[in-house]
Amino acid sequence: MIRSACAAFFALIVSTALAEEPKWIPLFNGKDLTGWTIKIAKRPLGENFANTFRVEDGILKVSYDGYEKFDQQYGHLFTNLAYSHYILRMEYRFTGAMMADAPKYVNLNSGVMLHAQPPQSMRFDQGFPSSLEMQFLADEGKGPRPTGNLCTPGTHVEMAGQLFTKHIAKSSSPTFPAEEWVRAEMEVRGHDVIIHRINGVEVLRYQHPVLDPACTIAPASDITAAGGDVKLSYGHIALQAEGQPVWFRKIELMPLEK
Repeated sequence: MIRSACAAFFALIVSTALAEEPKWIPLFNGKDLTGWTIKIAKRPLGENFANTFRVEDGILKVSYDGYEKFDQQYGHLFTNLAYSHYILRMEYRFTGAMMADAPKYVNLNSGVMLHAQPPQSMRFDQGFPSSLEMQFLADEGKGPRPTGNLCTPGTHVEMAGQLFTKHIAKSSSPTFPAEEWVRAEMEVRGHDVIIHRINGVEVLRYQHPVLDPACTIAPASDITAAGGDVKLSYGHIALQAEGQPVWFRKIELMPLEK
């Protein structure tokens, strides 16, 4: 009887632990853009101009075959919900050529924005949300070009205990071919720390993100003037469309305890 009771108690502990184990939540259903909101510069909120964001064969694709010219129509696909503590993972792959009239830096360049401002708060012609971008890059054949960098439109962070005010912080990742699927992961713990990983390996970390009201690329002054907190502890997730075709898949989020 004692042995049976112990076995039952052990089974209860194991089942409870399994039930409480965090689960990956799909943010992209592989069928359509349910759960996401589009904002393209110079276009009304929600307009998917020229079918920029589309779903084909279970892949979320950024495409420009419906554009006559890019015309600085930077786009972002935002999650409808904002998040604070989580691990986000996805796979990306570049395909095709950038738009001819897009800036040269756009070539084989995309990313995912973290702690982004709501798309409803962006100006009509605003190109980038105030956010922290995990930048995705691929080999141009011109030497090392690491992926998983940090870009800071409208923001600053701390690195190694010092305020980092440059726009780009390079990661330690290797360079990948354009057509290769790459697994990107971000561990986001509110205002405390954010970690970038590429194919399971940490390539960059930073702390204490804040808004930069002086920035004009992503005018964070709009947020602070409306009473928004300078300290960034949460925000939306947004996939980037800046003139280069790119594919995304397996977009999942695991909530973390605060």
